[in-house]
Amino acid sequence: MTTTEAPQAPQQTGAGTAHADQLLEMYRRMRRIRRFEERASDLYKATEIPGFLHLSIGQEASAVGACWPLGPRDGITSTHRGHGHVLAKGLDSASMMAELMGKEAGTCHGRGGSMHIADPGLGIYGANGIVGAGLPIATGVATAAKLRAAGDVVVAFFGDGAVAQGMFHEAVNLAAVWDLPVVFLCENNHYSEFSPAAEQHRAPLSARAAGYGIGYAHVDGNDVLAVAGMMADVVERLRGGGGPVLVEAETYRWHGHYEGDPERYRSAQEVAAAKERDPLLVARRHLATAGVPAAAADAVDEEIDKEIEAAVEWARGLPEPAPETLYDFVSAPRPARPEPAPATGEIFRSMDAVRLALEHELAADPAVFVAGIDVGAGGNVFGLTRGLAEAFPGRVRDTPISESAILGTAVGAAMAGMKPVVEIMYMDFIGVCLDMLLNQAAKLRFMTGGRAAMPLVVRTQFGAGRSSGSQHSQSLEALLAHIPGLTVVMPSNPADTYGLLRAAIQDPNPVVFVENRLQYGFKGPKPPVDHMVPLGRAKVVREGTDITLVSWSRMVQDALAAAESLAAEGVSVEVIDLRTIAPLDRETVLASLARTNRLVIAHEAVRDFGVGAELAALAVDEGFWHLDAPVTRVAPPPMPAPYAPSLERLWLPSSDTIADTLRRIAAV
Repeated sequence: MTTTEAPQAPQQTGAGTAHADQLLEMYRRMRRIRRFEERASDLYKATEIPGFLHLSIGQEASAVGACWPLGPRDGITSTHRGHGHVLAKGLDSASMMAELMGKEAGTCHGRGGSMHIADPGLGIYGANGIVGAGLPIATGVATAAKLRAAGDVVVAFFGDGAVAQGMFHEAVNLAAVWDLPVVFLCENNHYSEFSPAAEQHRAPLSARAAGYGIGYAHVDGNDVLAVAGMMADVVERLRGGGGPVLVEAETYRWHGHYEGDPERYRSAQEVAAAKERDPLLVARRHLATAGVPAAAADAVDEEIDKEIEAAVEWARGLPEPAPETLYDFVSAPRPARPEPAPATGEIFRSMDAVRLALEHELAADPAVFVAGIDVGAGGNVFGLTRGLAEAFPGRVRDTPISESAILGTAVGAAMAGMKPVVEIMYMDFIGVCLDMLLNQAAKLRFMTGGRAAMPLVVRTQFGAGRSSGSQHSQSLEALLAHIPGLTVVMPSNPADTYGLLRAAIQDPNPVVFVENRLQYGFKGPKPPVDHMVPLGRAKVVREGTDITLVSWSRMVQDALAAAESLAAEGVSVEVIDLRTIAPLDRETVLASLARTNRLVIAHEAVRDFGVGAELAALAVDEGFWHLDAPVTRVAPPPMPAPYAPSLERLWLPSSDTIADTLRRIAAV
């Protein structure tokens, strides 16, 4: 299938006319969107299209006009109502129709469907089923464009309902602070799902733009010539270094929020009145003014009707994805790495390991950049990035306190070819921006059928034991490990911190890299500069014959201390450091269990529904015939971390707690 490339923006006169051939091409693109969506509606009713379907019939002019001045390198992000946007940017109708039907030859190999179509190769960084989620992603694409200084721009489409989302505020504010080349284009169709816009917002978009200190423009979203002319001016200004602009295109959707919507919230008379401003009829009037005969537009109608019917028939005859492809696209293949030799260099700290790993990757790869709250001038709240902003100007970037925007920026930049390393100051704050991990970073490669690359790292830290309280002490690795597509890493010593962080930055998958802040001062031998530790592989850090003890992060040190205590009592404990939580190295754990026939798991996260439970399930399933004793977990009880030191000591396991459990299991 071929794609459509936008010609030059229309040449306008005072009368608002354009060259006839350009007007006719605008009309062709709008007609393509209209007919595609009309046929999609028919096919949905006939059950040939499964899943949800949200159509933008009536909004064609805003999509075509907004994309008209864009080139192949420019980007867009879209919404759950995104067919028009991606068609206007150049995606072919046939592969899209196949995608809607869930076919293997669809744009995203049948993994995304209507709401998740993307093709970063065409500058299409994804339609999105989460309201407002495309806006932070657009800031990431725009960040990549700014770092490359190639004059590219990004258009972030959103509906008026998304203005109520926190992601809208965070994305627009970050774009304003960073002067990013992004157009936030609101297709104001006057309804937020079922609710009139007047019931959703009190401040107009013009006032919001002023509040952010950015430009604002209003346009008739049903007039493609008006939209294209205004966008040509805006895009030209952005290419010249201008900051973000908020554009409001007033339009109206003819169909309901979704196909099958009973539409009890508006009258048939209201819809009929809106149809009098049909964008295609408005365009036909422009064609007549430019002297284009009606027969030319009629010929376009016939041409597009044939194109879409051919797309439907082609898609109908295609196979669905084969069963053996079920696991395709979940994660990108990662390079095989050998286990490095033990570190033998001078003594250094875990905090030094973090800084040195970041410094090495920033120096080695211009696609790497670092962003987060106070990581630049402030050098990180723990001083981990001190000096990096000066050494790598523009590539170690302070952000507002906007976790969703930070992570969304990483997602968009990764899709645009960068390797972002972003920091969430405390692991507890992952909850503030969980959508960007759960529904974006982890899923976009799969939902786009492998089209979206996602090489990003989210650095964060945790650690109980210093009276940080319930909102600054949580170990949430089980929450993250339960999200397919994410890699979760938790090092236990300085050398592994260096080697795992470097491997994470070079990995093609989204990695959450979790440090323990109580270990920042922990000392160990420094590895050579080329030291890299393989992701997804655990390590036996103490050999033994009687009990397997599995742990990770700081608690590995307590596990080793407990094993030393038991050795003096004649009990040989084998200690495994998981290092990577997800994907889980089942083989190393099962091999150890086969040698020792007993399994104890110690972790800092609360006991219930944790990684320890997953390891226990592994032992009683695949390792059942090796077990000579119950599988036992040593972990805090399922309650928030206490603040009072006396209660926190009682709540958090220690080397003594682990040793007591090992003695009990050894005696079974």
